[in-house]
Amino acid sequence: MSEFARYFVEAFIEWWHQFCNFWKYFGKAFAEGFKIRAYFETLAEFQDNFNFLSWLTLVIVTSIVLAFFTFCVIKLYQLFKQYFRFRKTEVEKEELLSEIADLHEMVQNLSNEKKQILSLKLGGMSGGNSIDILTGGLVDSREFGENGYQVSQTYNYGGYGQPALAAAAVAGGAPAKEEEVGGKRFTKLEIIDEKYNGEKQTITMNPDEMLTLPQIVERFVNFSASQMHLYYSKEVISRFFAGMATGKLVILEGISGTGKTSLPYAMSKFFNNDVSIVPVQPSWRDKSEIVGYLNEFTKKFNETDFLKSLYEATYRDDVNYIVLDELNLARIEYYFAEFLSMMEMPDVNEWLIDLVPSTLPEDPKHLMNGKILVPQNVWFIGTANKDDSTFTITDKVYDRATTLILNARADFFDAPITEPLNMSYDYLNSLFIQAHENYHISDKTMENFQKVDYFIQDNFKIAFGNRIMKQINLFVPAYMACGYTELEGLDYMLRI
Repeated sequence: MSEFARYFVEAFIEWWHQFCNFWKYFGKAFAEGFKIRAYFETLAEFQDNFNFLSWLTLVIVTSIVLAFFTFCVIKLYQLFKQYFRFRKTEVEKEELLSEIADLHEMVQNLSNEKKQILSLKLGGMSGGNSIDILTGGLVDSREFGENGYQVSQTYNYGGYGQPALAAAAVAGGAPAKEEEVGGKRFTKLEIIDEKYNGEKQTITMNPDEMLTLPQIVERFVNFSASQMHLYYSKEVISRFFAGMATGKLVILEGISGTGKTSLPYAMSKFFNNDVSIVPVQPSWRDKSEIVGYLNEFTKKFNETDFLKSLYEATYRDDVNYIVLDELNLARIEYYFAEFLSMMEMPDVNEWLIDLVPSTLPEDPKHLMNGKILVPQNVWFIGTANKDDSTFTITDKVYDRATTLILNARADFFDAPITEPLNMSYDYLNSLFIQAHENYHISDKTMENFQKVDYFIQDNFKIAFGNRIMKQINLFVPAYMACGYTELEGLDYMLRI
């Protein structure tokens, strides 16, 4: 053992000498490298033989060497600085994650304490019984039997958040009915059911109300001017009806103050109905913002006015409008995504929007398996301004909508007093169908349109998709039925 001790001491001394010599020679080499005086002494030996070109070359080479050395020093400094900054960020990140974990643990502890306190309080309310918060049951903790053991019996009341009401509703541990605990989930929709008494409204039209599309356009223009002091040209209103014949989503674009929101409002009054105007909020991100959501704690559905109007339209037989006011304050492809996908389905019986996982017996009458069928007598009208506070409407939204540009309000004109029109959706839809059957884009016009399409593809690398072609084939015949030519309708679709 003593031999090993002597070996270790001698080996350590030798290693220490080598370590000290390394730094000694390293420092000496570093000092030798910066002996500026030696460089000047060497230069003095050769300067007598230098000419102008030699001195110029010396200056240039010395500048390059100094620049290279400076560059190396700066890069080393930046690398060290970046490394230490990265290490500092990682340390701060680890500390932040540790604090978040501690906060999560504190929240969990507080949640457990809250549950325990609530359990004790509800245990007092139930007359000696206790409430199982996690299972949603009432536990009878009375003792039975000759052996003195405790028997526990649990009654399940169908969900978290309901045990307290169940305990208050039972006497002696008897289970309560779910209707007494949770009640009806859809308050606003139930009011609609009661308003219409569960029966769909029907509209009986008089013969003098069965007008053609040009007559409807003229009557609305006069009604809007005489009754509401809103002035629109026949051309704009004809485009609006042609847009309705094209699809269920119509976007009104233009500068502020041109009557974009007023148009569907006046149109709704014209058809003896009330428009539903839904102001879009910048924070909207998904479907729940417009239709609502099911509160898992209260078991109530938070209904929106949009959903209420959509559901009420299932009882009505007239034309209904729901306005998404300033729809591009948020991204419409986010909050309206399910509706955009739904309207692509050719079978209108599949236009279903999910609300709840399943339907209960007390749910509104027109819900089917937790879904609502979007009625065909509803049009979604979006108004859009283009400024710094709005998002750009993407091409995939434009492909699924008909766009109307409103950049100027029509001039004042004196219109006769005109009454609103009593018209059913079925009759208006029959006019659209009749327009598509009686009016077509001629082969010559389509041939010229194809030439324009090829020219745009070759020069601008832009092509008309299938959806755009479908819109053209629906919009132009309806526009022609309102009294305009196919070239005017096709020209408008190309311009927008």
